[in-house]
Amino acid sequence: MKKTLLITFLLLLTIATSVVGFTSCASSESDVITLYVYNWGEYISDGSEGSLDVNRAFEEYYAKKHPGKTVKVNYSTFSSNESMYAKVSSGSTAYDVIIPSDYMIDRMVKEGLLQPLDMDKIPNYAYVADEFKGENVYYEGNKTGDNPPIYSVPYFYGMIGVIYNTSIVDPDDKQIGSWDLMWDKDYKGNILQFNNSRDAFGTALLKLGYDLNDVTEEQWNEALELLMEQKEIVQGYVMDEIFNKMQSGSAAVAAYYAGDYLSMHEKNEDLAFFYPTEGTNMYVDAMCVPKNAQNPDVAMEYINFMCSEEIAVANALYTYYASPMTHVRQSEEYKSEMGEEAYDILYGESAQEALENSKYYLNLPTEDLERLNLLWEQLKSKSRIGNGIYVFCGVILGALALLGIWQFLKKRRWAKLYD
Repeated sequence: MKKTLLITFLLLLTIATSVVGFTSCASSESDVITLYVYNWGEYISDGSEGSLDVNRAFEEYYAKKHPGKTVKVNYSTFSSNESMYAKVSSGSTAYDVIIPSDYMIDRMVKEGLLQPLDMDKIPNYAYVADEFKGENVYYEGNKTGDNPPIYSVPYFYGMIGVIYNTSIVDPDDKQIGSWDLMWDKDYKGNILQFNNSRDAFGTALLKLGYDLNDVTEEQWNEALELLMEQKEIVQGYVMDEIFNKMQSGSAAVAAYYAGDYLSMHEKNEDLAFFYPTEGTNMYVDAMCVPKNAQNPDVAMEYINFMCSEEIAVANALYTYYASPMTHVRQSEEYKSEMGEEAYDILYGESAQEALENSKYYLNLPTEDLERLNLLWEQLKSKSRIGNGIYVFCGVILGALALLGIWQFLKKRRWAKLYD
């Protein structure tokens, strides 16, 4: 009897302990908030090479500020604005923070995919430089009304320029300083072009002296013709692959972003860079909260954290992109670690001149987007050489057909003579 009572007691104790443990675990799990962040690749200080792990730092910061609560950052990346847009607009995943570019922010605001930010929860917005605020910066959000809502906080900005290898490109080449270098036949097979329609056509439009956003059908076709001409000397259409190709010296000329050039230059000192005199594209990537975010308050706290000096400096040093934050530009630590040459490329006289001669991409009207996609398909699937081959083959086949008909008629004529 005692043995039975003992076994029963132990069994009840085990069950009770399990229930308590399960309840404790469930309670613990319920206090954990998963913050879904969606950003470009290689675009945040992640703890590698001695850098600060920014996402881990936010988790620690949040735990101290909110005792008893835990945040885990689920961080994933995208390779283009269009792939990010497709995923967010589908609703397949409810992200809390996304970091699209200017024209895509404009599109997402208009389509109701973003929610306005509560700026009282983002006091570090005060450190954003004035040129990234106000009526002229459409990507902040809707500009209607006396007190329009703000949908985004700038993360990084920059401009496209031309990178070239001084061990291959003649330093006295007169094309240096111009988009013309991207069409220089002396470097046939050594030129890299963007592997996305907006940027590739942007280089052609800029070379032609046309606007990046207000483009006529005739100008689109001129840009296509120019890119078809360039295709004959292009080694390939690339995005992230540009790093290996330029760093290894397997390509000589490429259009790409200033911040990426600085990363490449660390590995290959033969590389040089310029902003084309004809003008260039300026972009801003900014932090936004999607309409269907599950944790908007935590998202805005994350955005505010990213704008704090220590974190913004860490990100700027890691990525080499230009920061829109005044306390980053003024930081002696940042200036010292970046070095004079790199700092000058991002913020110096040439950068300021390029800024004045640059334009943002606007979200194109539907008709232009459809035309651009069609022209891009034509560029990637055809070439002048290919068309010439088709014509040549057509002529040969036609000649062979005529020869065959002539031979057939000749035989018939001889056959009649002998009948």
